[in-house]
Amino acid sequence: MTLRYDGALKAAIFDWAGTVVDFGCRAPVRVFVEAFRRFGIEISEVEARVPMGLPKWEHIKALGMLPAVGARWQAIHGRPFTDADVDNLYGTFLPLNVEVVTEYAKLVPGAEKTVAALRARGLKIGSTTGYARQIMDALVPLTVDQGYTPDCIVCPNEVPEGRPSPLMIYKCLFELGAWPAAAAVKIDDTAPGIEEGRHAGLWTVGVTLSGNEVGLPPDDLAALSTAELAERRRHAETRLKAAGAHFVVDSVADLMPIIDLIDTRLKAGDMP
Repeated sequence: MTLRYDGALKAAIFDWAGTVVDFGCRAPVRVFVEAFRRFGIEISEVEARVPMGLPKWEHIKALGMLPAVGARWQAIHGRPFTDADVDNLYGTFLPLNVEVVTEYAKLVPGAEKTVAALRARGLKIGSTTGYARQIMDALVPLTVDQGYTPDCIVCPNEVPEGRPSPLMIYKCLFELGAWPAAAAVKIDDTAPGIEEGRHAGLWTVGVTLSGNEVGLPPDDLAALSTAELAERRRHAETRLKAAGAHFVVDSVADLMPIIDLIDTRLKAGDMP
């Protein structure tokens, strides 16, 4: 028997912070800043956001490798930043993030409705994240209470390599029973998350205004002038498109027209 692909979308795989929860992707930023502060190093929120989307151990290492942060570390500790320092910082970061993530568990407006619309069309819902399983164990019960329960959750400590490698998505597709990769779409607010999707062979949708690249809570975003908002959106779009995003939207609330477009292109034989 020959198996044939019918050309329809089968799965949507979402990121978490900045995509379906935590508008502005604020929880991890807060914890990165505090973790470095406890080691005598001041980092800005802008610096903390630079490697966002990576697994958190790798994110901490990337922060320490930023020239300005590395110079501060050298000045305070009298030596270069090392992997042992990453281990120590991660040991501080993890319990802090488990505690803080529950304060930023609110769904992004429109997320529940979008997921319901995807399910109504027969799509399965997967998720990958930069958060370790311990953090997700604290977060997931709070999203379940809000009506968001993905069919699978894959964390970076459950595969040999996290983002931007495709391994979390491969595991997710396996658990969902979804194939081919072109029948799935990855939705993410960070460059490593978009790269993850591209490396796995998925369609990719970048999220701008709710995500890390803009980095503002809803009230602060609403207070921006029209020109400021346009500039923030342009910056986020540029970053995400440079990472390979096929499409960009302001938030997951705007996703369904893109799903329609991808569905049409798939049925016409287009591949990501």
